[in-house]
Amino acid sequence: MNWGVIATWQMAHDGVVTASEMLKDGATAGDAVERLIQTVENCPDYQSVGYGGLPNEAGVLEMDAAFMDGNTFKIGGVAGIQDVTNPISVARKLSDEQFNSFRVGAGATKYASLAGFAKQNMLTKKAHDDWAERVKEVAANNLSPYDGHDTVGAVTLDTAGQMTVGTSTSGLFMKKPGRVGDSPLSGSGFYVDSEIGGASATGLGEDLMKGCLSYEIVRLMSTGLTPQAACDQAVYDFADKLAQRYGKCGAMSLIAMNKNGEWGVATNVEFTFSVANDHQGERVYLANPGPEHNTVITPMN
Repeated sequence: MNWGVIATWQMAHDGVVTASEMLKDGATAGDAVERLIQTVENCPDYQSVGYGGLPNEAGVLEMDAAFMDGNTFKIGGVAGIQDVTNPISVARKLSDEQFNSFRVGAGATKYASLAGFAKQNMLTKKAHDDWAERVKEVAANNLSPYDGHDTVGAVTLDTAGQMTVGTSTSGLFMKKPGRVGDSPLSGSGFYVDSEIGGASATGLGEDLMKGCLSYEIVRLMSTGLTPQAACDQAVYDFADKLAQRYGKCGAMSLIAMNKNGEWGVATNVEFTFSVANDHQGERVYLANPGPEHNTVITPMN
């Protein structure tokens, strides 16, 4: 039976290795995607997700995450959650709720506490020091404070044919308190339908939300396009349209996988990702925008 996993950024590779081993052994897509994202959330070296993530303008680490089940369309999400070890796990549990399945701010944090999720100060000394240095640089040089928005997003397919998608991020470094990007928003940051496939996004959330590109990629796959063709069409057509109408277009990179484990990627910036399926072992690739609305993909390992 087919199985597969794809995730944004090289930082997700260890998680992809773990998830692929799980999927080979018959684990569910939901368990695999949760474990993959936890691996990134738990590592303080990655300053755009989970523990060690960079804080907002006020020096507070606010995290966003989402989980979607492609069989049932169940969705759970959190935004602006604080001091919780694994936001992806909270999002997954919320997907079982018929009501109140997307919680924000203090409500999300309280829910996690009452549900028994581990609490932890997620702001490391390094992340705090980087924030303090950035505050000084912005004040001294009149710089734009914003930098860094590398969401981990992943799509998984298990041997039973179920697909899931998950996302997790600490969002834009130096964002205004309460700011939420595309990552926990269905259709923008993620979407999955086990009968078709799934997609996930990373980049500048404010621009990704304008296009609902994750849903658009899944829709295009439903018409018979390969994941790669769907990604190329959705990303480059919208990037052109946004630049024309809005005057500019921020970074946007999307990954996709269909129900057969075939995958695709499109990006308007240099972008790394990790992927594995029953036909190929775990591998990291580099993607760049090509000259003719196509994506140039080369292996990195």
